[in-house]
Amino acid sequence: MKQSRGAELRNGALVLYEMVPAASPPYVCYVTLPGGSCFGSFQFCPTKAEARRSAAKIALMNSVFNEHPSRRITDDFIEKSVSEALASFNGDREEADNPNTGIGAFRFMLESNKGKSMLEFQELMTVFQLLHWNGSLKAMRERQCSRQEVLAHYSHRALDDDIRNQMALDWVNREQSIPGALSRELAATERELDEARLAGKELRFHKEKKDILLLAAGQLGSAHSSGC
Repeated sequence: MKQSRGAELRNGALVLYEMVPAASPPYVCYVTLPGGSCFGSFQFCPTKAEARRSAAKIALMNSVFNEHPSRRITDDFIEKSVSEALASFNGDREEADNPNTGIGAFRFMLESNKGKSMLEFQELMTVFQLLHWNGSLKAMRERQCSRQEVLAHYSHRALDDDIRNQMALDWVNREQSIPGALSRELAATERELDEARLAGKELRFHKEKKDILLLAAGQLGSAHSSGC
């Protein structure tokens, strides 16, 4: 369906399954869909085959629901979402019209993706969640980049190995400044990933965080090995 609409598919039309290494049950499997969304087995799975089926089941349920026409980003959907965001954060209507506020940025993102499904929008939002988590958005603001400039740039940027490597390097530098920061963040991320997986939620943000932190740990390990 996405391919026929000309959507950017991260892995072509492939559905990728990834088993978590384990010597005994419960087995855990992650499935990544062509657009990049990720889901995981959410039941106690006594076999690897059952873990694959569990991951596939939750991915299918979410995909069908989020690709439904009622879940498309329309003018009405935008107004409702922005109003809910304003109510949640006790904001006023002026904030929604200013792209340099958080609510304004949210509105700008929604309007830039009008016509897309919620699953497609969720995939795009993962990039900004990671940039916020990693401190990259704060660094850009300190360099006087406007929020609108950042949004315009990253709205058309796929989450690729270059971005992951740069974020991993940031964590290597953080670990060197604050020893133990990396292991603490990895432990917290693994807890969040497990909680979200068991709740049947979309996992790409948590999974990307874990992969970036493991990449950073690998880079640190290589640096230590070469330094011996």
